Amino acid sequence: MAIFIEILRTKNSDKQYFETFLYEPFGDGDTIATALKKLNEREELKDVDGKAAEKIEWECSCLQKKCGSCAMVINGRPRLACDAKISEFKGKVRVEPLKKFPVVCDLTVDRSILFANLKEMKSWVPDEKEAIINGKEIQYESSRCLQCGCCLEICPNFYSGGKFFGMAAGALTSRLISELPKGERDEIAKAYKKHFYAGCGKSLACKDVCPAGIDTEKLLVNSNAVAIWKRKSK
Repeated sequence: MAIFIEILRTKNSDKQYFETFLYEPFGDGDTIATALKKLNEREELKDVDGKAAEKIEWECSCLQKKCGSCAMVINGRPRLACDAKISEFKGKVRVEPLKKFPVVCDLTVDRSILFANLKEMKSWVPDEKEAIINGKEIQYESSRCLQCGCCLEICPNFYSGGKFFGMAAGALTSRLISELPKGERDEIAKAYKKHFYAGCGKSLACKDVCPAGIDTEKLLVNSNAVAIWKRKSK
């Protein structure tokens, strides 16, 4: 069944408008990512009124829920375009860029703040280390973060450039807090307290939208226990 796809277009920072396209799915497995790809493959892209339209700018890579690059807002909810099946929607769907990041063009946003925040928190292990056995479950959960930004889009406390870095930084930091031995995690624990613990309202909205299904509550509880309350990693 054909579907109307309403896309928020942005060509200049002062020019935003919605443009609607009619798309006929090729199969039951078609996703929003499939639709965007097929629309751009048309020899001449036209909107639903038959007017000529420019190619749609968006990002993608693996299209298998592994990279997180196709994150966008679909019917008001942050999702990966490759994981949003056309069959979920009833005749019409609205697609917009993530709103917590500067828009580059159409559905493409600048998420460089994600990596800038990780740098500020020094979220890496300086030397090769053996993982602490008791922390392996936390390390695995943390390592599945795609850095897609969906959690930040839904978070009521995050804004780009703010002191609160959100779960995108908190998730990866959880691994270090769990992995580093006592005495070597003081600096990362201090950064965690400043840029995550102090600003997190614990709404756990991030858990509901995470495309990787990461148990952010588990990471939060573990990190707070070790970095804030100085208790043993669970």
